[in-house]
Amino acid sequence: MTVIEAVVLGVLQGITEFLPISSSGHLVILQHFMNINTPGVTLEVLLHFGTLLAVLVYFRKDILHLLRHPQDRFLWLIVVGVIPAGVIGVLFEDAFERWFGSVTLVSIMLLITGLILWVAENLASGKKDSRTMTVMDALVIGFAQSLAITPGISRAGSTISAALLTGLDRDTAARYSFLVVIPVIVGATVLKVSDLVTAGVDNAYIVPYAVGTVVSAVSGYFAITVLLKLLNTGRLKVFSIYCWLVGLTVLVTQIF
Repeated sequence: MTVIEAVVLGVLQGITEFLPISSSGHLVILQHFMNINTPGVTLEVLLHFGTLLAVLVYFRKDILHLLRHPQDRFLWLIVVGVIPAGVIGVLFEDAFERWFGSVTLVSIMLLITGLILWVAENLASGKKDSRTMTVMDALVIGFAQSLAITPGISRAGSTISAALLTGLDRDTAARYSFLVVIPVIVGATVLKVSDLVTAGVDNAYIVPYAVGTVVSAVSGYFAITVLLKLLNTGRLKVFSIYCWLVGLTVLVTQIF
């Protein structure tokens, strides 16, 4: 592992984790066409930690408010939204892992992600805020987040789209989408920590690990900024076009 490789993986993790283009889908495609292998467990944990830092820093005011006011209804709606992803992830973990080997599946899921974004952008009504958001809204968004376990389905894209389709305004949709992912990233990181303890940390790679973590955090923060700007200006369709282009290109290569 070189510093350059750590930078590339850090940028890839940070940008694709938060832009609605599917980080898992891009990883599968890169592995297939460019022979880029997944990072070792140590770097994988650190890259996810970097993206977690990006969310915590960007939404620090919201997080501090919720920590100071644990009775806040919005906090409990976030808890409700985490449940579907946890349940479905545990029940269908083996099936999801098998899907990571199918580039064709990923390309089809990217096409679906593009369609979801396009429909959500066209049908968004934006009438509800955090005070009028319902438990059913949280469950719908949580179920959408659980679908993102499938490589090619974007977590950010599915949750924001679901939030818009339930009638949430763009600001509330964005805040909820990013805050509800925090427990998911924390949970995924904790599950990998035991593997990290077993594998140990190679002191020779401390610098690349540190660089990868910082790059992941910085690129993740940048990706959140870009996504929110495009969301607020009604331009999510940009990502629809991107997902369609990538999905169709990969699908054609698999057919011919």
